[in-house]
Amino acid sequence: MSLDALKSALPDYAKDLKLNLSSLVRETVLDDQKKYGTLVACAHAGGAPEVIAALEAEAKGALSPEALNAAKAAAAVMGMNNVYYRFTHLASNKEYRSLPARLRMNVIADPGVDKADFELWSLAVSAINGCGMCVDSHEAELKKHGVSAEQIQTAVRIASVVSAVSAVLRAEKAAA
Repeated sequence: MSLDALKSALPDYAKDLKLNLSSLVRETVLDDQKKYGTLVACAHAGGAPEVIAALEAEAKGALSPEALNAAKAAAAVMGMNNVYYRFTHLASNKEYRSLPARLRMNVIADPGVDKADFELWSLAVSAINGCGMCVDSHEAELKKHGVSAEQIQTAVRIASVVSAVSAVLRAEKAAA
């Protein structure tokens, strides 16, 4: 599926999502690897097959196979971590914060791409998944790598739009 086909699949009530998706794909605040990796990671976090197909196709010329794999890995590992760390943060019993996670997350140490890019994708996915603890952790790492507030905001804008597009398409499919 192409980006144009994806936008055409959105119902009229989601016109703002179409417009935002178009403008974010043309966004220049992020270099191509950061931007397209964020799009792919967020598509995988959203889990709508049409969105994944369209955004992976859109990213095809902009991401190396290693970067494509790392973007998917960010969505995968954050899908796990966001649940775990959101629990430790929300649980009234603070004892859980002191227990070791005992979850494998080797890809965070060696993502196969620039560490700042992987952290940005992880932050965007964490925003989708609603884990404040992970958002804070990844934002702090990004600041250490010199990533600007505008770049971080752009990644979260991408996350918000891709998440909403995925939700609308899943809802439309369920209603059909």
